[in-house]
Amino acid sequence: MAALARANQQELEQLVYPTGFYRNKAANIKKLAEILCRKHNGKIPPDFETLIGLPGIGRKTANVIMNQAFGQAPGIVVDTHVLRLSERLGYTNGRNAVRTEKELMKIFPADTWRDFSLYLIFHGRKYCTARRPNCTECFLKQLCPSAAGAT
Repeated sequence: MAALARANQQELEQLVYPTGFYRNKAANIKKLAEILCRKHNGKIPPDFETLIGLPGIGRKTANVIMNQAFGQAPGIVVDTHVLRLSERLGYTNGRNAVRTEKELMKIFPADTWRDFSLYLIFHGRKYCTARRPNCTECFLKQLCPSAAGAT
């Protein structure tokens, strides 16, 4: 973490260039590392509210960190796949990630939150893609309002 905090901004930009928005991401990584070194002994804090207050970390990233690093699920990870599938399956209107997360949290029990988004992400990558959903091979087609009439 200390090495990231001391890193040259331009070198960080080169490292994250392929991900897009590289200047902003590099700046956030550097600021994040500086704060973690100064306030958290170089460690990632295991607290959701603290995480979302750090540079470059929103609800999605904080939920991923809590899930993967600490085995906790304070919420549901909502990425583009979860957003799309939640709308297609009729759970939400799918237009806002934060609202979708809160709506899904009301529908599904907390002990399923950790795996729920992973299931939707993998399903969205394999079957329910953005441009060409494969409804004919989808095992959820009986439950999915969007699959009605699809061949």
